[in-house]
Amino acid sequence: MLTDDQRERYARHLALDEVGESGQEKLLSSKVLVIGTGGLGSAVSYYLCAAGVGTLGIVDNDVVDLTNLQRQILHSTPDLGREKVVSAKEKLNRLNPDVNVIAYKMFVDESNIDDLIKDYDFIVEATDNFDAKFLINDACVRGKKPYCHGGILRFRGQLMTYVPGVSPCYRCMFREAPPKGTVPTGRQAGIIGAMSGVIGTLQATETIKYLLGIGDLLTGRLLTYDALTMRFHIVNLPDNRKNCPVCSKYLDE
Repeated sequence: MLTDDQRERYARHLALDEVGESGQEKLLSSKVLVIGTGGLGSAVSYYLCAAGVGTLGIVDNDVVDLTNLQRQILHSTPDLGREKVVSAKEKLNRLNPDVNVIAYKMFVDESNIDDLIKDYDFIVEATDNFDAKFLINDACVRGKKPYCHGGILRFRGQLMTYVPGVSPCYRCMFREAPPKGTVPTGRQAGIIGAMSGVIGTLQATETIKYLLGIGDLLTGRLLTYDALTMRFHIVNLPDNRKNCPVCSKYLDE
């Protein structure tokens, strides 16, 4: 049962028929892991924390530098040189004391990814490199964990949601990472700062929808956004799970 303070804090949620008190209680009992506390992860974490997701795990191995502050809104000038997860946890704790924020200062790899995601209801992939994106995708397929992928570069962004047994995964769409050096990094090509907020808040919305069981998720669909033309586009993805090197191993389980 919600407290009087919680009814006031989440009043705009409670006014929604799709959420209400039972939905807010569901959010407060949910566990979400956000991998990456940079541009996307800042926006995702901030809105999930504000929404009252009860347990919020945040993962990053980096420290705050000056180039981050153009788009990574969880961090500020006094945080320069601090661990990102420490900086992020501090802000999130101030935002909403209802939320148990768990900080993981670590580099995610094959040795720890399965154990890291196992206790969470939903995973948000908010990383900035292909190796991490494929690593997280494959672990979520193996562990039967739903997750939302997001990516941004220059003036464009994209996202999709994977639900086990329902939709194709990231590797169904892109079999393997492009050769090193063929796709520029954000450092090389640039990123318009607000793009982190656009795609990150959409990832947060997908997460909340999944936790509440409402609306249509981006399963089997890739949403793309071009800030220069202000156009969103949805690409319907073919169901290649039988031919996917990861999904095909778990289709009958």
